[in-house]
Amino acid sequence: MKEEFSEILEWSAPSYTFFVESHIANTMAAAHWHDHVELNLLLDGSMTYLFNGRQVEVEAGRLVLFWAAIPHQVIAVSPPSPLICIYLPLADFLSLAIDQGVRQEIMQGAFVTEPELRPETALVAARWKDEWTTGGEVRRQLVCDEVKLAVRRLILAQPGTPVTHSTPGLPYNRSIRHTQLLTEAINQHFTETLTLATLARFAGVHPTTANRAFRDVLGISVMEYLTRYRLARAMQRLAETEDGVLDIALDCGFGSSARFYQIFKDRSGKTPREFRLMMRPRARPLNAESR
Repeated sequence: MKEEFSEILEWSAPSYTFFVESHIANTMAAAHWHDHVELNLLLDGSMTYLFNGRQVEVEAGRLVLFWAAIPHQVIAVSPPSPLICIYLPLADFLSLAIDQGVRQEIMQGAFVTEPELRPETALVAARWKDEWTTGGEVRRQLVCDEVKLAVRRLILAQPGTPVTHSTPGLPYNRSIRHTQLLTEAINQHFTETLTLATLARFAGVHPTTANRAFRDVLGISVMEYLTRYRLARAMQRLAETEDGVLDIALDCGFGSSARFYQIFKDRSGKTPREFRLMMRPRARPLNAESR
């Protein structure tokens, strides 16, 4: 296994912290994850994310949003350009009055992109960054409030989103906290043999409570999320390495290549090899072991 995939990059910021930062976008040696809902705005050129088993191109000037608990990695940037990143705590996102279906789609791996290029987007995001960097407590709170409104507008602008109905936000409660602990446990232990009872024990909750909380917040069961997470990690390995399929299957917690093949084909419609070739059409021929 290639060294950069031996360990996912860790995220040091507390999951309950809102903050804004900017840096020069560059490729990442490995994927990372954190429990924020992340907003990005690239100021020039384009970049490509490997996210949830697919390559997503991000165009300069378009605000994008995704749940960063799903491992994500920048794999291409052209040219290296300033990137404004906004990190919204999960509890703050869940408290927003937005369409429930869209909320759950984001929690299950949707990548939301601003549908139209709007010149004011870059101006507003730059102001958020400046006020967050130099402003006091009141200005920082205004930035946070404005970002929440911008998220609602971004979601409302998506094709097919109901424009006359929104679901009341979820108050911060034990379900949200349980969900955060469960996703952290999955991120840390997905390579192991896991049951609902095992994950619930890691999170310090009863299995029934764990599943109920997960369904309330994310709209899917704990074990369904685990399967999707393992698939996302396996897809990253297939796209970025020439590691053997059996190695990937075992490293990602599937237990056997047969089970991995079955789940992969059922969920993606392709075999692991077909997916690898699709993701890297210009790559050099794969050796026999990686097939």
